[in-house]
Amino acid sequence: MPQTPREIVEKALRFEYPERIPRHLWVLPWAQNNYPQELKVIQQKYPDDFVAAPDVYRKSPLVNGDPYQIGKYTDEWGCTFENLQQGVIGEVKNPIIPDLSDLSGLVPPYKILPDNPGKARDIVNKFCDQTDRFVLTPCFPRPWERMQFLHGSVNSMMDIMTPETDAKQLLDKIHEFYMKELEFWVSTNIDGIMFMDDWGSQMNLLIPPVIWQDIFKPLYKDYCDIAHSKGKFAFMHSDGNIIEIYPYLIEVGVDALNSQLFCMDMEKLAVIAKRKITFWGEIDRQHILPGENIDAIRQAVRKVAKNLYDPAGGVIAQMEFGPGTKPQNVEAVFIEWEKIQQSHPQ
Repeated sequence: MPQTPREIVEKALRFEYPERIPRHLWVLPWAQNNYPQELKVIQQKYPDDFVAAPDVYRKSPLVNGDPYQIGKYTDEWGCTFENLQQGVIGEVKNPIIPDLSDLSGLVPPYKILPDNPGKARDIVNKFCDQTDRFVLTPCFPRPWERMQFLHGSVNSMMDIMTPETDAKQLLDKIHEFYMKELEFWVSTNIDGIMFMDDWGSQMNLLIPPVIWQDIFKPLYKDYCDIAHSKGKFAFMHSDGNIIEIYPYLIEVGVDALNSQLFCMDMEKLAVIAKRKITFWGEIDRQHILPGENIDAIRQAVRKVAKNLYDPAGGVIAQMEFGPGTKPQNVEAVFIEWEKIQQSHPQ
């Protein structure tokens, strides 16, 4: 019997020889706006093995605007983003908690959580039971990024370096909300949770690893633990050069990690993490995917495969269809992964 998309993903995560490499295309609104027909063809030829669970949240009265339109957008935490480019979310210019000594501006959005968890759970479970794809949560806890949205990036960088500040108090309140949110989702039939935080610059980690271990490692362990306690997988995304924290993310139980592989030494990364975690993509979306050189795209896929691919699993053919990327470039990635799969028969 052919494996279902869900089974293919699960076998890749468990290193149990999936019949093909799982596929996951991240489509930004920019791509939907600029290449709607081409995108439809790609999705028909190379259907995703993943799908997001239905949104069962209540609407927040704070939300205003569109996160992907030019102008201002306010989210459910009350953070206002200023968007300069259509199809790409903007930045928070005026944090609502400029001073950590006054957390009165912090009101976690508990009111968006389902007011009838049983009914919401039934909706999610019905969806999961009717699809053969691997179901991920539609939410993504992001404690470090949420701290920056609330407190400002510069303020957060400075305060996280000084333990005597109230940075941990702010993070604790953020974390408490995310744990409550995940508590609902792991009670459903979803297959995996997803969380994120961008931790790297192009060269290295944004903060000293020892501080990261002290403050953030326990938060991510909590996310992984609550997922695994209910038989779910834990997926994480983090941009930049994060090779220094790969061992710790493996240690806390991250099953699949989406990171900018081309910012890091892939040979070194293979020594650290191959067969210990699933590489959830990606192909360089900064320089290679938006380029004109199809051969460079093929070589990029080959580089990932050479260093990180194993026929037993551990790799997901993920990429982002975003600003500057042409449809033929996206298709070239999937074609090359198919060739690699064919050249490594089980």
